[in-house]
Amino acid sequence: MSSVIEPQTATRAVERLPLLAGDLKRVFAYRDGQPVTAAVFLGEVIALAATLPEASAAVNLCEDRYAFLQAFCAVLLRGQCNLLPSTRTPAAIAETLAANPGASAIGDRALDQAPPGYVVIEHPVKAAPCTSVPMIPAAQCALVGYTSGSTGKPTANRKSWRALACSNGANRDWLAGIAGADCRIVATVPPQHMYGIETSVLLPLLGGMAVSSERPFFPADIAAALAALPAPRVLVTTPLHLRKLLDADIELPPLAAIVSATAPLTVELAQAAEAHFDTVLAEVFGSTETCVFAHRRSARDLLWHLYPGVQLHPQPDGVVVHAPQLEAAVTLADIVQLDCAGRAFRLCGRNADLLEIAGKRASLADLTARLQALPGVEDGVMLQLDPDASGVRRIAALAVAPTLTEAAVLDALRQCIDPVFLPRRLRRVAALPRNETGKLPRAALLALLR
Repeated sequence: MSSVIEPQTATRAVERLPLLAGDLKRVFAYRDGQPVTAAVFLGEVIALAATLPEASAAVNLCEDRYAFLQAFCAVLLRGQCNLLPSTRTPAAIAETLAANPGASAIGDRALDQAPPGYVVIEHPVKAAPCTSVPMIPAAQCALVGYTSGSTGKPTANRKSWRALACSNGANRDWLAGIAGADCRIVATVPPQHMYGIETSVLLPLLGGMAVSSERPFFPADIAAALAALPAPRVLVTTPLHLRKLLDADIELPPLAAIVSATAPLTVELAQAAEAHFDTVLAEVFGSTETCVFAHRRSARDLLWHLYPGVQLHPQPDGVVVHAPQLEAAVTLADIVQLDCAGRAFRLCGRNADLLEIAGKRASLADLTARLQALPGVEDGVMLQLDPDASGVRRIAALAVAPTLTEAAVLDALRQCIDPVFLPRRLRRVAALPRNETGKLPRAALLALLR
């Protein structure tokens, strides 16, 4: 006797995660200096979502951080994905829309060169406070972040809502440990950048912290934005802004912590910032591909400490990263050296930065640091050019040095670097083409050297 087992068609429940964590009565953000509760924010998001056009995704171009948060969440509620190009130039926006058929573009202000079908969000959004937290499918693509282009063409990286929630948990636990679980954040970085997303979008949404809608740039504006918030305060910034704050010799309100990323932070700058502002300066390490996965107190620590669950596997040309927020391992071009326990690492440079000439080795990062340290040099960068007709990749440099000649800069470099690594082409410029997070797109650097 035989039996036949009929196939079962059980429906698997779709995993969903909250759009916002914590009590709806908690202060979620500060807009125009006034506290906004999570309930009010979510009510505005739901009302805004009902007005968005049908689309597969949306390029989120909102400048105001609060407006960005509203649009970010409204896009998620519509089942769409936030597209975040590396810059908001018309060309970058057009390329992003072309790569994502059916996508729209939304923002909080009129544009001189608006993309087709551009939607301007009307503010303020009028709505009743929300009484329950919306849920988002965990597998839904929440954003596509693009790399900065500092080493070439920007590349797209998709992040699910589950991946962002997982990554945020590690960031929240780490920051709460040094600044308090109820800290208030002022960020000088744009919300469109992955560093800005993690610190000024996800932490208030899923970490229970509050964020200022301001994105101050000048030292006095940074001080004013911090003063408008109650303690404990956290400043999320970059080495570029830190240096400007110190040069301005400005006083800031008491800070629970300063968080820095996007560019190398020297020990000297970290120590000066901790001493001047009497706080802890913490640096985070990550990428658009991986999100943040390590941290250190730069004034005291050479080693980077891994978040729980993260594993690194160094390779000759980079490092393989395994992290809870990653569906698959990611290979980065960073050259690292693990400690004996495997829970911390020393950053030795990037594969693309390592130079070997006439049997001697150096890194572009170290050469750039030496250029920037020269008296009279306000900013600078060293880079390796594309191969010439003979296949040689020569070194070039750009320097912001108003009181020096190009010959004087070269003479000073001869005192601190090996002659084989001296730039064969050096240009003195009024300013380096840094983007909003202080990074230097390679294409813009090459354009200055032509």
